[in-house]
Amino acid sequence: MKNNWVLNCDNRVLHLITVFLVLGAFTISFGQQLETVSKKDSTSLKQLLKHDLKSSFKSVGYAFTRPIHWKGKDYLKLGGLIGGTIALSAADDEINSFFLQQQDDFPKFIRDIGWYFGSPQNYFMANASLYGVGLFTRNEQIRRTSVLIISSSFTTGVISSLLKSSVGRARPKSGLGNWEFEPFSDEPRFHSFPSGHTALSITAAHAIAKQFDNTWVKIGIYSIGAIPPISRLVDNAHWLTDIAFSTALSIIVVDSIEKFLHKIDLYQERASKKNKISWNVSFGTNKVGLRGAF
Repeated sequence: MKNNWVLNCDNRVLHLITVFLVLGAFTISFGQQLETVSKKDSTSLKQLLKHDLKSSFKSVGYAFTRPIHWKGKDYLKLGGLIGGTIALSAADDEINSFFLQQQDDFPKFIRDIGWYFGSPQNYFMANASLYGVGLFTRNEQIRRTSVLIISSSFTTGVISSLLKSSVGRARPKSGLGNWEFEPFSDEPRFHSFPSGHTALSITAAHAIAKQFDNTWVKIGIYSIGAIPPISRLVDNAHWLTDIAFSTALSIIVVDSIEKFLHKIDLYQERASKKNKISWNVSFGTNKVGLRGAF
């Protein structure tokens, strides 16, 4: 029994090391790419840190108070998101069965990466590393991207946590079905909607991808961001609608906070904005649409 525990522990450590090596390499590469398009700041590190903390707090405050300023079309969009999610639930059982059939053939290593990267503690450590690169190199573009990721992640994280508890949707692995609910339950099996792993991974992927002009680089980043959502479906931990709602929520929050940062002019704009992708999320009966305009 002791040897098995040590072996399992060693495997977890190995997976964590592997994930952080991948994230570390990506962070360094990301920093080098942005170094060519962003001006360095000569301000002291303390002042930069203070500025970024202030920007993060303002961004989070904006995100949570934005509904106060909503107009009719905003409520229509919210209704469309909720209605589309309900309509898409008709495909939950079928999609769940499909991914269950892939469990034996789906690489366990990829599933582990999806789990570890989507876990809050690992996720925020990776983001802290990214911000550290931007802070100590005084790279404004990396710092701005980190502020966007952190403030968006905090916002989606809080919303996801509140919904998980209040909605109380049963997970697929509970065997209770996709229309079984127990609001405000403390049991993890009733915390399916929405997917926290998806919210975090898509938030980071969308925020980072928006910083690059190369379409293939964007596709690569979104592909990495899709690993946690797919792995959660394979692990029978979430329904399709949990994933779809979280994806839409993350894109909406990131785009909203990015516009806010631009509007209040806390950071200089990028030198180049060509080939920027604008995402539009749409829902319909038994389908979900995600359209990118180049």
